[in-house]
Amino acid sequence: MAKERYQNPCVGNEVNLRLFTYNSSNLQDVIAVEQVAIYFLDPNNKTTTNPDGRRLVETIDGSSVTIEDTGTHLITITAETAKYTIGKYVDIWTVTLVEDEPSQTIENQFTLYPDLWYSTPIPIVFDFDFHFQPNKFRQGSKQFLIIEIIPNVPRSSDLERYYTNLAIVSDLKITIEQACGSCMPEEQDLRTVVDEESVDYRELRYGYYKLDTTDLDCGIYNVTLKLEFGDNIYISDRMPIQIYN
Repeated sequence: MAKERYQNPCVGNEVNLRLFTYNSSNLQDVIAVEQVAIYFLDPNNKTTTNPDGRRLVETIDGSSVTIEDTGTHLITITAETAKYTIGKYVDIWTVTLVEDEPSQTIENQFTLYPDLWYSTPIPIVFDFDFHFQPNKFRQGSKQFLIIEIIPNVPRSSDLERYYTNLAIVSDLKITIEQACGSCMPEEQDLRTVVDEESVDYRELRYGYYKLDTTDLDCGIYNVTLKLEFGDNIYISDRMPIQIYN
């Protein structure tokens, strides 16, 4: 599964690079993405005219850019060892914002890390806590649910740093079902409005899930989060959110 730019991707991973574009505070597609150029910030390549050591790795044609949603542009690169190495990169998007006007460039950064290794005489036995906000939505609103994954391990330890990295790179899924008191078990499917959808937008220990309440009834809903890595599955308690009018 592809990693996000802030999800500690490693050399050899597929990496999602997204560009969000807004016009007057609203998500809006650009006229065109002409290309995306990816540069390695090579510390051995720094000069007075190239102070951060940029070295071109590859150029991706705009035809390879996917429009995921309004104003949400995506390319997925494969950080193969023939081109990429551990270190910092900049992806420069050349875009046309307005018809018949000169193109502009937009810069973002990402980092490729070494593989995550950790040795221990015991298996992974600790847990994770989950927190999210907000927990109240006005019916008809569309906004991101901000999810935080918190390692439940001794603080300020190598173990905490290791579990934090596990939280960053692991797959996160969300389920939302309507709470209706004495509903019969066979009505479970009717109450489920989000069924183990992947939380694709990730930033370190945080995940962002866009919740559209337009077609949801007012009431209380239960949110369940699932974190998966290796053969381990962590499932959160049911946590309530309210949709009100």
